[in-house]
Amino acid sequence: MEELIKELKIKLIESLNLEEMTPEDIDVNAPLFGDEGLGLDSIDVLELIVLLEKDYGIRLANPAEGKAVFASIAVMADYVAKHRTK
Repeated sequence: MEELIKELKIKLIESLNLEEMTPEDIDVNAPLFGDEGLGLDSIDVLELIVLLEKDYGIRLANPAEGKAVFASIAVMADYVAKHRTK
């Protein structure tokens, strides 16, 4: 799971162009959206949905479902571990 978490942090930084961040800067339990966490927005949700489909074969039919899946890196990693097809 630690390797998956690190991989997801790197992919998140790359796909959202967060060049000023490193994987170590991202707290696994911090919210990805809102003022307390990374401050991602609805456009970022769409990018993350594409990332899951392209890299892990996970298709989210509903962007609202994505909000729950992307609550934090820890939640996202757990979801990927359980649902990945690649």
